[in-house]
Amino acid sequence: MASTTSSPTFLFNTTQTPFFSSTHTQLPRNFFSPSLSLKNVSLSTHCSFKPNNNLVCKAKGSISETTNNNNVVVEVLDKEDLAVSLAQYVANLSNKFTNQRGAFTLTLSGGSLINYLRKLLEPPYVDTLEWSKWHVFWVDERVVPKTHEDSNYKLAYDGFLSKVPIPPGNVYAINDALSAEGAADDYETCLRHLVKSNVIASSSSGFPKFDLQLLGMGPDGHVASLFPGHPVVEEDKKWVTFIKDSPKPPPERITFTFPVINSSAYAALVVTGAGKADAVHSALRGSENSEKLPAALVSPEDELKWFLDKDAASKL
Repeated sequence: MASTTSSPTFLFNTTQTPFFSSTHTQLPRNFFSPSLSLKNVSLSTHCSFKPNNNLVCKAKGSISETTNNNNVVVEVLDKEDLAVSLAQYVANLSNKFTNQRGAFTLTLSGGSLINYLRKLLEPPYVDTLEWSKWHVFWVDERVVPKTHEDSNYKLAYDGFLSKVPIPPGNVYAINDALSAEGAADDYETCLRHLVKSNVIASSSSGFPKFDLQLLGMGPDGHVASLFPGHPVVEEDKKWVTFIKDSPKPPPERITFTFPVINSSAYAALVVTGAGKADAVHSALRGSENSEKLPAALVSPEDELKWFLDKDAASKL
C-alpha cells in the first residue's frame, strides 16, 4: 500500500528536559498509534525558556503512514493556537477550491466547533476570502425549529454565518417543517440537485464529494449523528438518513452517512477537552480487533486532519 507524507505540528509544554534533542529526533512510538502504521516519524524542534522557567518546545515533523492510502495528520495545540491553525487550514482549502472549481463546499457540525472558527472572522481572512463562492451545509442537524437553542443552524448562524458575507442562497439548512424522515429525504434531494448542477463535486463512487467536512466528536466517539452501535452507522446506500432515538437529546436528527463523509476531499476532526481523551485514544490507538468508534471510521479521499488540544490528546 502506497505511503503518503504529512507535516503535523506537535506542541509540548514541560518543566523537565524534553525527550527529544534541540535539533532532530525520533518521536517515541508510544506517543502515537501503532494502528496508524506510522513510520519514519521525525521532528525538528525549537525550545525556549519562558519567564516562569518553563521550557516550551515546539516541534514540527513529518509522518509517513499507510492507512487506506490516505494522509492522516494529527495536530496537538493549545486552544488559542488550535483556532489559529484551523482558520489557516480552512482558508487554504477555500483558496484552493475557489481557484480550482470556482466554489468551496463546506459542511459544519454542532458543539464547540463553531467557536473554533472564530479566527476566520478576523483579518486577514474576513477581508480576503471569497465568501461569495462558499456553499455551506450541515453534516447533521437536530430536527427542531431553526430558532431553537438545539439547532446546529442557529449555533452556526449566531456564531459565524451572520458575521461573514456568504450569500443566503448558498447556506443550505434543513426544512425544519418536515418530520425527521421527510427532512432527510428533502436534504438528500437538495444535494443531488447540487451535484447535477456541479456546485458539489461528485466522487468516483457517485456520492457527493464535499471539499471539506468539519466534524466534532462526542465523548462516546460519535461523529455527526452516527453513534456507536447504532444501525445508521452501517447505512451505505442513502446520502442522508435520520434517527429518532439519539442517545443524547434531542432524539430526532438527520445525518450524512459514512459514504458521504468519506467521499469528501478533506475532513477535519476538531476535538477538545479531557472528557474526550479516552475516545481519542480509542480512535487513534484502538486494537485492530476491537469494534471501531465512529470517529475511527472517518476516512476522506485526500486527507484527514485531527485538531486536538492537549487535554484531548492527554492519553495518546
